[in-house]
Amino acid sequence: MTAAPVPTLATPVPVPLDVERLRSDFPILGQPVRGKPLVYLDNAATSQKPQVVIDAVTRFYASENANIHRGVHFLSERATLAYDAVREKVARFLNAGSAREIIFTRGTTESINLVAQSFGRAVLRPGDEVLITGMEHHSNIVPWQLVCEQTGARLRAIPITDTGELDLEAFDRLLGERTRLLALAHLSNALGTINPVRDLVARAHARGIPVLVDGAQSAPHLGVDLQALDCDFFACSGHKMFGPTGVGVLYGREALLERMPPWQGGGDMIASVTLERSTWAPVPAKFEAGTPMIAEVIGLGAAVDYLSAVGLTAVAAWEHELLAVASQRVGDIEGVRLVGTAPAKASVLSFVMEGVHPHDIGTVLDDEGIAIRAGHHCAQPVMQRFGVPATARASFAAYNTLEEVDALVRGLRRVRQVFG
Repeated sequence: MTAAPVPTLATPVPVPLDVERLRSDFPILGQPVRGKPLVYLDNAATSQKPQVVIDAVTRFYASENANIHRGVHFLSERATLAYDAVREKVARFLNAGSAREIIFTRGTTESINLVAQSFGRAVLRPGDEVLITGMEHHSNIVPWQLVCEQTGARLRAIPITDTGELDLEAFDRLLGERTRLLALAHLSNALGTINPVRDLVARAHARGIPVLVDGAQSAPHLGVDLQALDCDFFACSGHKMFGPTGVGVLYGREALLERMPPWQGGGDMIASVTLERSTWAPVPAKFEAGTPMIAEVIGLGAAVDYLSAVGLTAVAAWEHELLAVASQRVGDIEGVRLVGTAPAKASVLSFVMEGVHPHDIGTVLDDEGIAIRAGHHCAQPVMQRFGVPATARASFAAYNTLEEVDALVRGLRRVRQVFG
């Protein structure tokens, strides 16, 4: 597990956040939906944005906009400094060893595809294996299926238990001589399970196997310390951590990034170009071809500042409280079954209700101004494992309140009444 102590549902912790003051930073939370106060519980899909992030993006376009790295004029130099400063900021936020290990992408999905197409295609041979888990988001399944088809490698998956935890005995059996990479989620988007990533990284490294961690759900909710985690790649998305859409981060161990070929070609990623051949810029520029998402990176920097000021330890503690209370109260509703009951969880509450499709749950709750997600959550193998086509999912962020948990419970009781 990463640096910040992660509470389990069995270990309540104090609540230090001033949630009401924090909510005032998010203008969208003050608007009604369908005539009711908005209760936004779809944070695993995307989080809302504080005013400081909105202002940072607006200010960039209003008074700072220019392309970076290629201009000698004032605006370009200022934009370049601001963009590169965010790389330093993200490296500190994640405790990477160096800002050179931080690559900006469009999001977690692109980060994983980058590793699959650059690292994966370079090292995988017919008969080699890539090991994932049965609780992965499609973005940590499909890129590996593609590269396995391209190289003749084989994709294998660690099964999960009835509580939604990894089967660690199976993990030890599957981690074999042909395994060339382990790729797994830090925090399951469909179940909320926090995987024991630090321990799994150590087991893989003992066999010389590099590890990619999908941190799309963990970066906004847990304190991530990459040096403590010791993984080789880590991917996360800005929009799930109060930042803009369209920007993400790939951390890569510098020695590996140096050996990996570029995965896209174009401007800014080259050292020299002739009509016969090209040479590559040093990392991280080697992996950032073309004009990047400059305003989005600036917004990500503001989000990182905001999350750092709030404090991930406080965020994790408050979200633990919300999840513990919601799990108890939703689980007590007649006909409701929680999907994913691991002791170590964060942020995500998935459930089904007997005789009611999750989409109907979502529709009735929407009438009450409550936004949840209903579906397979881009994790169809998880649904298959638990024998359901879909679940309803409430997912929490630091700005949610216990009163909103009450609203969710009232809404679900109304669902129960509507569908008998």
